[in-house]
Amino acid sequence: MRVLAGARLPDPDPRSTITVAAAQLGGPWLDVGARLKRLTEAARLAAAEGVKVLAFPETYLSGYPFWLTRTHGANFDDAAQKACYAYYLDSAIEVGGPEQRELEAVAADFGLTLLVGVTERGRGPASGSVYCTLLTITPEDGLAGHHRKLVPTYDERLVWAHGDGAGLRTHAVGPARVGGLNCWENWMPQARHALYAAGEQVHFGTWPGASKVSRDVTRFTAMEGRVFAVAAAGILTVDDVPDDFPLAAQLRDNSARMPFDGGSAVAAPDGTWLVEPVRGEEGLVIADLDLRAVGRERLTFDPTGHYSRPDVFSVTVNRTRREAVAFVEGSPRD
Repeated sequence: MRVLAGARLPDPDPRSTITVAAAQLGGPWLDVGARLKRLTEAARLAAAEGVKVLAFPETYLSGYPFWLTRTHGANFDDAAQKACYAYYLDSAIEVGGPEQRELEAVAADFGLTLLVGVTERGRGPASGSVYCTLLTITPEDGLAGHHRKLVPTYDERLVWAHGDGAGLRTHAVGPARVGGLNCWENWMPQARHALYAAGEQVHFGTWPGASKVSRDVTRFTAMEGRVFAVAAAGILTVDDVPDDFPLAAQLRDNSARMPFDGGSAVAAPDGTWLVEPVRGEEGLVIADLDLRAVGRERLTFDPTGHYSRPDVFSVTVNRTRREAVAFVEGSPRD
């Protein structure tokens, strides 16, 4: 693994500068153990480069459900599709489980805040459901953020459950406040608005890896929020599909050699590229961010400050975790 591209300052001021990176990675699809090893390798390299925040692609652990568009995923009551979903469900991780503890150890060992896209298996009443989730892991506190994608996009709704607003939060890392959204959530004006209002200065968008999809919205988010916008995108080749996946042969036959080509990038608060989208190979995209640029650009536009109109527009964000059932316990004799 190597550094693919970077935007480094000759003499960064630690009082106003933070170094961030996007890990543009692939690896065996739906193999959490193999991908955790690659994640750890990326963290080791990032720490050596002075990175403080390291972001990984959407559902990097265990993988994006790309079989749906290539194997007639909407066929109702189809035995093969049921088998695919069961395989995918078994590959998902539980928040609070051993994978989270391993991520916390990586964050602590290397002094990194990690933003990691995971395929999350629900617990309790949702143990048969999968969420597209973005975890924020800090060296000091472990799990600091647990955001479930608000609306799965198009065919994703066949396998991902709807999330909620509990994770629409930002987190302090050194001099910066950072936040993040999954894939097409980055197109949702209200979701972006919630993070801007929570003081976001560095916005991370996680993507499965389609540069033509992530390019425009990364620059737009930077310009709209007057924030630094970082796209963390994945790589996937058909060779990464395991042989025992129920529709492996059909999936390979109906896919390009590299279904996901990356596109990780970094845009400045004025919408200019610090690092243009990088495609087709694995590695780190690194940038030193001078946070003073955020203040300079907000002279002309601050979307939740002097350019808001709370007398005209009312915005409420419900940040409670939503569950299907709430059990009210009585006495043991009831």
